[in-house]
Amino acid sequence: MAKDRTKTNSADLGFEKQIWDAACVLRGNLDAADYKNVVLGLIFLKYLSDSFNDKYQELKAEGFGDEEDRDFYQAENIFFVPPDARWEAIAKQAHDPEIGKVIDNAMREIERENESLKDVLPKNFSRPELDKRRLGEVVDLFTNIELASGEDEKDILGRTYEYCLSQFASLEGKNAGEFYTPSCVVKTLVAIIQPFKGKVYDPCCGSGGMFVQSAEFVSHHGGNAIHDITIYGQESNPNTWKLAKMNLGIRGIEADLGTYADTFFNDQHKHEKFAFILANPPFNMSDWGADKLQEDQRWSFGIPPKGNANFAWLQHMIWHLNDSGRLGMVLANGSLSSQTGGEGEIRKRIIEEDLVEGIVAMPDKLFYNTGIPVCLWIINKEKQQPGKILFVDAREMGTMVTRRLREFTDEDIEKVAKAFDDFRAGELEEVKGFTAAVSKEDVAAQDYILTPGRYVGIPDAEEDDEPFEEKMERLTGELGKLFEESNQLQEQIRKNMEAIGFGF
Repeated sequence: MAKDRTKTNSADLGFEKQIWDAACVLRGNLDAADYKNVVLGLIFLKYLSDSFNDKYQELKAEGFGDEEDRDFYQAENIFFVPPDARWEAIAKQAHDPEIGKVIDNAMREIERENESLKDVLPKNFSRPELDKRRLGEVVDLFTNIELASGEDEKDILGRTYEYCLSQFASLEGKNAGEFYTPSCVVKTLVAIIQPFKGKVYDPCCGSGGMFVQSAEFVSHHGGNAIHDITIYGQESNPNTWKLAKMNLGIRGIEADLGTYADTFFNDQHKHEKFAFILANPPFNMSDWGADKLQEDQRWSFGIPPKGNANFAWLQHMIWHLNDSGRLGMVLANGSLSSQTGGEGEIRKRIIEEDLVEGIVAMPDKLFYNTGIPVCLWIINKEKQQPGKILFVDAREMGTMVTRRLREFTDEDIEKVAKAFDDFRAGELEEVKGFTAAVSKEDVAAQDYILTPGRYVGIPDAEEDDEPFEEKMERLTGELGKLFEESNQLQEQIRKNMEAIGFGF
């Protein structure tokens, strides 16, 4: 059956929803940030055990007795799981009062056997405030996963991990930006940048969403993500870094995330150049340490201001691009027009260097941690349309999925990505109010301001065939009804207030 291209990017509410509902029951009096690690850690533990068990059964069927030989697992990048840490052993003790300690010990044993997981897995399941009866019920739920026809259990666990990440982001609100970029925003960047083959980098990778979508993009277009792209990333928050390690591990994606560290002061990939960079750095970050990095080699277009790291992030990434590299990043809209702290001069130099391939103005309410609209900067070291910049105004696109949250549909993403495809091929048909291909000279005439609305214009108003007299009669009638309803409501409120002794 053909996929509905207009659907939003929320996960299908099957097993994912069951796990989330169970997580909500499990939460008790734990903060969202605390029980996030409990739920996601449990998903990862189940994935590790399932992956190990698949290979274990394969080796056992061969009859050579080497199913406990670690080398056979390591050769295929499968984590070795010791007997007491396997899901079968955990499931048998699901309703033991000490189930929390059982899981904690399983995590420790897995870390001991797999160096790359050292200090990554959560070990807080035995804490008193975590209800052990409910924890056992969640273990049962994992044990009894019901698969739809043709679905792979590990794929479901990967989707569940992503779904739970998005739900935790919704709960944590303002803090969500530290670990989660909405998947529709990530998919838009990936569809524009098209990371088919080469090194992919994210210097502020959060929970790894850019990498997951890059791998899915490669697979969707007939490639082999494991062999076609190489993942590099960095994250300063240790808890978020652990989430990324698990998020990538659950999908079988190898990545060099170094250790958790500040990207500006301790660049984990200092000498690497990348074919593709995708990132959503913290918006308008102040106090980022500019005074200690005045002479840094990365600031080839100008020293970023102390009070805002936007152009520090942008220049860091440009510095890390190889000679034909593409960069897609999310930035606050102020980056398009700000003149303070030398930002206007930095932007001017980047434009004059002919690095800006396109700018996309995004709608508001796409993020859990802020309702403000943002923009996408697309940088290309090997532009197919030299001297031109594509402007896309997507501010009116997207679908509201809640009162506070908007999503890009798959159709929206394809529409924006196609504009870039057509532009690169020299086949763009400009659409007033949506797209415009503009020369560097015309941008210079606008004082190097990159706000798409300046260039795409205003869409033509739709023709209205309704005669003026008929329209006024209709609108007046509708307004009269609204006034009448308003009067009725006021009268009802007055009566209700009088009933409780507060007449007015």
